[in-house]
Amino acid sequence: MKKFFEGVSINIVLLGIVSFLADASSEMIMPLLPMFIITLGGTGLVVGLIGGLGDSISSILTVFSGYWSDKFGKRKPFVFSGYATSAISKIILAFSSTWQHVFLFRSLDRAGKGLRTAPRDAIIADSAINMRGKAFGIHRAMDTGGAIIGSMLAFILFWSFNLEFRTIFLIAAAIAFLSLLPLPFVTERKSKVDIGSMKVSLKALPRSFHLFIIIAIIFAFGNFSYMFFILRAQQFFQARMAIALPILLYVWFNVVYTTFSIPSGALSDKVGRKNVLILGYSLFGFTCLGFALFSSLPSLIALFGLYGLVYALVDGNQRAFTADFVEDELRGTALGTFHASIGIAAFPASLIAGLLWDFVGSTATFYYGCVLSLVCTCLFILFFKEVKS
Repeated sequence: MKKFFEGVSINIVLLGIVSFLADASSEMIMPLLPMFIITLGGTGLVVGLIGGLGDSISSILTVFSGYWSDKFGKRKPFVFSGYATSAISKIILAFSSTWQHVFLFRSLDRAGKGLRTAPRDAIIADSAINMRGKAFGIHRAMDTGGAIIGSMLAFILFWSFNLEFRTIFLIAAAIAFLSLLPLPFVTERKSKVDIGSMKVSLKALPRSFHLFIIIAIIFAFGNFSYMFFILRAQQFFQARMAIALPILLYVWFNVVYTTFSIPSGALSDKVGRKNVLILGYSLFGFTCLGFALFSSLPSLIALFGLYGLVYALVDGNQRAFTADFVEDELRGTALGTFHASIGIAAFPASLIAGLLWDFVGSTATFYYGCVLSLVCTCLFILFFKEVKS
């Protein structure tokens, strides 16, 4: 353990602890949230509305918060206010009496995530100029470790202690407030640079980048909220098992995602990001098809494992693929455009999934995701014969 942290700034350790606690708090709520929405009278459309809007707010605000922290030369206020906003939202979420309350408070939580992410990552980068890879690796390890612990804790509190959703949310909120304690001890390099206006110079980006963004948006339209996967699993069980097993399946998803994230990135360096993304897109299609066709517990275990593998293959490699297209001076613009595009697409994606769930049937949601992912796979094969990576 000592060798693991050797030469690493105290900032990295402190922010890692913050992320560990904050993610543990969030992941205690995430597997329970879609089921909580249903108990408050929500429908598939409502689940899509809440999940999609939350994802959009987080992605889009990340772009703006990074710019604002550069513009004002201060990052800690954004980081602290982002974590504090999420912690406060978790408390009031526990007292929700209608799905409209969840809609508001979940959006507030995701706004907090969007507000803190880019400035926090900038502090990490500034604190580890000569070992940024190691610094971000440590931070991601602590972050994802918190995610696994949090979802496991949700299961234990529900199954072993028989606690209600609201009580678990309050415990999660307490952990979220604990995550604020290390932040006053984090230091930052103060600077103020006139970086001009935040204008996305799309004309300066290559045509191949534009094509990739179109394909990524199409995939995002089919990559609806995780909540639908949990609700689908819930349909096949009864009584307490209808809550406990979806939580455990979500834990399994997190374990697979965490385990394969680093190897999938290394694989893309060796065989090309194009090939890894084609694998990820097509695998998502078959995963959705499996959710539409199969209902046994062994099949759900396999499918949630595949879902975690898809995230490992696609999430980080889409960002890396975006960065591959441009030189250093345009990389921020390219990544900002990517995040904004995906964020905007997240809302209609889950909204369409919810409409299909309510008015056609739950299987239609997954057939929809299957079709769009396979369309993206075909477009990728057709338009990217050679890719810089």
